[in-house]
Amino acid sequence: MAPARPPAARLAALIVAMFALGVALPAGTASAAPPTAQRAAAAPDGDEEGGTPALRAQLEAASKGYLDAKRALDTSVQRQQQLATQLKTTEAELNARSGKVGEIAGVAYRTGRLGAMSALLNSNTPEGFMDRAAALDAVAANEDRVLRDLLAAKDEATRTRVALDGEIREQRKQVAVMAKRKEQAERALTVATTPKPQTTADTGSNRGASTANAKAAPRNSDGSWPSESCSVNDPTPASGCITPRTLHALNQAKAAGFTRYVSCHRSGGSGEHPKGRACDFAAQKNGFGGDATGGDKTYGNNLAAYFIRNADRLAVLYVIWYRQIWLPSSGWKSYSGAGGDPSSDHTNHVHLSVY
Repeated sequence: MAPARPPAARLAALIVAMFALGVALPAGTASAAPPTAQRAAAAPDGDEEGGTPALRAQLEAASKGYLDAKRALDTSVQRQQQLATQLKTTEAELNARSGKVGEIAGVAYRTGRLGAMSALLNSNTPEGFMDRAAALDAVAANEDRVLRDLLAAKDEATRTRVALDGEIREQRKQVAVMAKRKEQAERALTVATTPKPQTTADTGSNRGASTANAKAAPRNSDGSWPSESCSVNDPTPASGCITPRTLHALNQAKAAGFTRYVSCHRSGGSGEHPKGRACDFAAQKNGFGGDATGGDKTYGNNLAAYFIRNADRLAVLYVIWYRQIWLPSSGWKSYSGAGGDPSSDHTNHVHLSVY
């Protein structure tokens, strides 16, 4: 007599036999994700997203640095505009006050300054003398005020010009940082990406269309992005945690009509998925299958276009779709996963990473 099989072995054998006979599994037997949502073979480095941990670290650092510099540049440009308006107002005031001082000097030149001796000589009574003395004090006070106002306007104009020069230097610095971060990202891609012949599917046909505007994620008062941890529940079948900003981007995409299968958190591998800062949006209706074609390809094109259109509102670090990656610094660039399969080449899903 053959030994009895363990319960798990008997269940596995039963499932195999049912598939062979074409018998449907009872409800609840399948995993939480749709069958076609199961990933294709992982890339050789063990990460199904393709690429390498070093590449993703470089892309994250480059995109974060670029976005930080761009925010500083935008802030500086706004400050420069405010200072330019302030300087224009101050210079107009300076001209007006210079005119008043000129008038006082002209009167003094023509009639002579009113002094104590002339006030005494031109007064016939003590009361007249007091009136003339009071007039002398009033004129002196007025002249003193006009001169003080003129000097204050000159000082304000000087300070504003210095501040403007400082903003221009800040802008030059941030532009240099942005250029350096752009070079960093493109150099990392050049080193890590396996050269492949470009096809029509890899270039122009990836460009979708989107007119939907996302609601902007919350920022700090200075325009920077708040530091966030993997602190809210991942509502996708992947479970785990994601950051509030990732959840915001996910909900905004759904509100814009992109409601197909999504998976966000992943405990293994490198990049933003384990940190809760990335989601994979399937192009097919039922999950991650083979290369997207036809309407599924159009869906992926339009979803990628939506994230790019709203990159500043959603704090997008990069978007990967159909063997290409979009970076805030460089736009679309060639990107091929090490595995050469739909998952690592991102031909079955749109990858979104947020700050």
